[in-house]
Amino acid sequence: MYRLPFAARDARTGARRLLPPLAAAAALAALTACQSAPAGAPDDGGGAGGDASAEAPADGAAPAEIATAVGDEIEIYAEEGGEEVEETLASPNDFGADRAFLVQQNAGDWLEVLLPVRPNGSTGWVKAEDVELSATTFRLEVDPEAFTFTVFDGGEEVRSGQIGTGESETPTPPGRYYFTELLQPSDPDGDYGAYAFGLSGHSETLETFAGGPGQLAVHGTNDPDALGQQISHGCIRVSNDDITWMAENLPVGTPVEILG
Repeated sequence: MYRLPFAARDARTGARRLLPPLAAAAALAALTACQSAPAGAPDDGGGAGGDASAEAPADGAAPAEIATAVGDEIEIYAEEGGEEVEETLASPNDFGADRAFLVQQNAGDWLEVLLPVRPNGSTGWVKAEDVELSATTFRLEVDPEAFTFTVFDGGEEVRSGQIGTGESETPTPPGRYYFTELLQPSDPDGDYGAYAFGLSGHSETLETFAGGPGQLAVHGTNDPDALGQQISHGCIRVSNDDITWMAENLPVGTPVEILG
């Protein structure tokens, strides 16, 4: 259990905010499946999203839009232009990060967004006036069968590496997700490695984990020799070099596609 604070990056600026020690311990413990059943510090740059007018790369791939709440809560509607609030989410979120969403459809005054709730893949509508838009040309693709990840900038492959995935009884669920927060463990040599990105998805076999909602994550590891195997309760493990690169380059809100 971690006793020192970790840093959570702001979705829009990349700036770090420290949480109290108890919150730090609870936050990392609550991320699902980040440890296997049998257990078989970079600079502050990067990690910030650009503005919503970011240009598409030369290959024509459209940037992904990221919507970040501007108030202390945001109302979610079931349909565009709806009057009935389906859910209200707090901002910052439980990990101290600004509440961010991956935009699925921009309809001007309304945005359809991917939600960080169960069931995986849930969407809802938010008012454009309640969020600030930014954009990224990065996306992360994860192939559990090949035990590999690939980061694309538009259509160009810019980083790839080996991963560890969920064990057979707690598999890593396929789907489209996004990074919801970036956490920095107090001990970079611990189970979670140098950094941990929370994902908008959840385990489909564990309703709860360590007192949390069974949230998935992409994080580093103190056992790189175990990569290339099914070793977790659903989280995706990468080397500390790879997660550090991601932390320095990929903003909260980056799309994550887990193949299946």
